[in-house]
Amino acid sequence: MHNRIRVIGIDPGLRRMGWGIIEVDGNRLSAVAHGTVAPPTQAALSDRLQHLFEELGVIVERHQPHEAAIEEAFMANNASSAMKLGHARAAAMLAPASRGIAVSEYAARLVKKTVVGTGAADKHQIAAMISVLLPGTKAEADAADALAVAVCHAHHRKAQAIGSAA
Repeated sequence: MHNRIRVIGIDPGLRRMGWGIIEVDGNRLSAVAHGTVAPPTQAALSDRLQHLFEELGVIVERHQPHEAAIEEAFMANNASSAMKLGHARAAAMLAPASRGIAVSEYAARLVKKTVVGTGAADKHQIAAMISVLLPGTKAEADAADALAVAVCHAHHRKAQAIGSAA
């Protein structure tokens, strides 16, 4: 009996948003697809957000994930940057949510600890571990981070479901 599910992981960003889709079959994880969405940098903020929402929507339609996971916002030094990241996260969350897909959120430190073993891991360490956990996957930084979010969700999804039922 197989309980295969597809998870889309999202590493939010206004300049480059990473995405990665994995398949979870019991304890087995396999990469399905990954990439980045990069809206035109000179476009108005609203146009960039629409671009992120629409492109991620196309990806969701193409790959039909059952669940979605996104990295939580972190406190940035610049309030304006933090606001823009928040807008990008909202656009990214709405793409799967508008299609009836639940979106879970994970702290960056938890994602890093789950994938690398330390919450202080850097992007190179994450990409290296993703290539080990998902053999044959050669993802650049933003896509590797998104795959890491998906892997984190695969490991913590049952706890999330139990927590939300309480």
